[in-house]
Amino acid sequence: MRLRPRHKYCVGEGCAGNSEDTATASQPSPVYVADRAAQFLGDYPDAGYPASDVGEAPLGVQLTCDIKPGENEVPSEDALVLHLQLANGQEKLVEALHSQQNVICDLQQKLADQQGALLAQQLEILEQQRRMYEQMDVVKAQFGLLSDTVKQMSFQGLQGELQSHFESHVKGLRSQAISHLQKAYAVHKMEVDAKGMDVVGEAHFPQPMLGCAAPCGLEEYCNFHREPPRCEKCSACPPGFFLVSQCSPNADRICQDRDECLELPTVCGEGVKCINSPGGFRCLGVSESVAAAGLCGHDYHYNQELEECQACSDCDGDPVTSACSAASDTVCGLLSESRLSQAWGSSVAMPSPRAPGSHIFPGLQLTIRNREASGLLTNQASRLTFHQHGLLWVDHNFALKHSCRNFLQVGVRVNGSQEEDGGRDLSGVRVEQPDGKYFQGVSVSGVAEVEPNHTLTLYLKSPNQHCNQSKEVQVYDLSGQSFSLLWMSHDTGAVAMTAQLSMSAHYQTNYRPSLRVTSVSDPYMVTLTHDGRAVRFTGSGVVKFVLQQAVYSMGQACVREGLSLVAYATQNGSRQEVARAFKTGVNYRDTSLSLSGALRVAAGDTLSFEIASPSQCSVRFFADGSGISTLGLIWIPAAVSCALTASVARTGLPSGAVRNKPLLFQPVGPDSEQVRLARSGEPDAGRNFVFRQAGTANVALDLKLIHSCNVVKLTLHRLGGAAQRSSPGEAVAQQVSGHMAEGSGWASVGLRASFEVHNGTAVYITLDCVRGRINQITHEGGTNISILWVAL
Repeated sequence: MRLRPRHKYCVGEGCAGNSEDTATASQPSPVYVADRAAQFLGDYPDAGYPASDVGEAPLGVQLTCDIKPGENEVPSEDALVLHLQLANGQEKLVEALHSQQNVICDLQQKLADQQGALLAQQLEILEQQRRMYEQMDVVKAQFGLLSDTVKQMSFQGLQGELQSHFESHVKGLRSQAISHLQKAYAVHKMEVDAKGMDVVGEAHFPQPMLGCAAPCGLEEYCNFHREPPRCEKCSACPPGFFLVSQCSPNADRICQDRDECLELPTVCGEGVKCINSPGGFRCLGVSESVAAAGLCGHDYHYNQELEECQACSDCDGDPVTSACSAASDTVCGLLSESRLSQAWGSSVAMPSPRAPGSHIFPGLQLTIRNREASGLLTNQASRLTFHQHGLLWVDHNFALKHSCRNFLQVGVRVNGSQEEDGGRDLSGVRVEQPDGKYFQGVSVSGVAEVEPNHTLTLYLKSPNQHCNQSKEVQVYDLSGQSFSLLWMSHDTGAVAMTAQLSMSAHYQTNYRPSLRVTSVSDPYMVTLTHDGRAVRFTGSGVVKFVLQQAVYSMGQACVREGLSLVAYATQNGSRQEVARAFKTGVNYRDTSLSLSGALRVAAGDTLSFEIASPSQCSVRFFADGSGISTLGLIWIPAAVSCALTASVARTGLPSGAVRNKPLLFQPVGPDSEQVRLARSGEPDAGRNFVFRQAGTANVALDLKLIHSCNVVKLTLHRLGGAAQRSSPGEAVAQQVSGHMAEGSGWASVGLRASFEVHNGTAVYITLDCVRGRINQITHEGGTNISILWVAL
């Protein structure tokens, strides 16, 4: 369709001809369709053109349709019709959109009005509560006046009636208060979210969902102030308060301060003014010595800090260490809580294959043999139940050989199994699938903050069913205590932190793991750096740490050169290696790296870790909730702890056919006042670590060596004093390892243990090779010992 001026067609000699006319004449003439176009031009006069100023004829619309053979195109006049209809539809659509916008504006205004009404209703309820409490105070004051009047008139019968009337009145007010409180909580939690509103034609305002997701248990209530609402434990009335309302599913227990001055007008004596205070009272003008002599009366004691009488505490079923007296409050708990640290240990064994629940898939509970109860814990059915608050360090040495089709995992679980108590896996180490059946020794360590009635168990599990416990698993019976724990009281000022390592893809060079804090008892003293790859300490002290990383390695270089886990301490901008553990790698298998140590830190120091692998070894790092990739540490103030680190000596190391020969060490850092290595000229120089103050100790040793032994044994011995220095002493802990993996250049073995020491106690370590020879023990990276001492 083309719009162009109409030409006047001329016929005859007067019409000039030119080349352009000739060319035009040579082309096929367009087909003119005038009738239908004229009809629409009459309906839309604006579509035409005015008369031309140059030509004689007015401008019009010429519709042409060039029809070519073999083509079927839309006629040009139909295109004009469609264009005009489209313009008309667009106008109608714009009008519809404007109408929808007006509807949305009306809905928004209605929403604002509803929110204003809800806010006004909440304010009205709060005002009613205030007036109700004022009315209760007035009634209480009236009752006090009536009570004084009754006492003066000695009308006991009238006093009883008034007491009954007052109690019934207070009970009615109490029920009203509870009703208003519940209504206020419901209004407070009501939120209308415009984004979640479903508008279909008209505005529909959804009602908010009130209450907790699940019903609350015994002695719990639904706290509507939380977002979202959740169940919380009902609070107990503090000493000096009486119960107003019991705990209900929707409200906490309500307690009211007891007014001793109103109930006992002569509690301070004649002529002495009594002032009520929360949980107690104060007698003006009475000296401290008179008050401490027994003025406060029964079930009250004199608080020197507050300078007033306070109600004695109730232990609420806990043992009473010290009863309430005129000058001191009740002390609850066991006498052993006065200790700063304790150690406990036991041997561990596999349960009988015929015992119920002793299937290695999905997991079995290991047997803890020590049944001796103490003030710290009790052992019932191999489940340790704690009786005290504190921080816990756990070490478990475990050795076994298996021919299962996959790795096995040894771990520590707190608060029982996940199926029973919702417990959590504190720590775990994987025992790789071997190429042959030989003994493998692993050490599992963990950190936890425990409370009374918390439980701890040890477990062994397989990721699949292809493992027969009786035929494919054999556990080595270690000498001494294969499981030990170190408990520290909160009075030490120690801080515990646990962090989970992040999962990573394949790496072929050194890898620095990133950390995510899962728990910390004091985030001010111990925190992560900004990049999450190091731990920063705010104060000086001693740090005991353990890092465990589950890996999957691929490549023969992993087996030949092995993997190393290194710990670095950064002090004043200078990074220094503090501990290193070596692990023989595996090819297309799962295994674990583990490193434990102790060091001294100053304010501002950081602790970081790095995993070194050969250049042609591809390693994948795993992390999940089973504790296989975790960092656990405890920071202890220097006033109650110390740490000593050492490495094996360069000379005098056992080699050849070694049978129970002691290892010699040389100190890496300075000695401390509580423990040191025997010096040259002293008995057993370089062998014995001597303690010079009673306390609780923890030892962590890693040894890197080359051998051809069927079994390598490390044994930690303890000597009680100078009189026993000539005897072998008792075996505190032991760890074993089998023959070296085929194709590996080095092997490793290590042990960890906690135990109590006295002034003069000495410890040393022996190495034993069964059926083979010790070729070399390295004194460089991969062999180190750290000793932690904590005061009793």
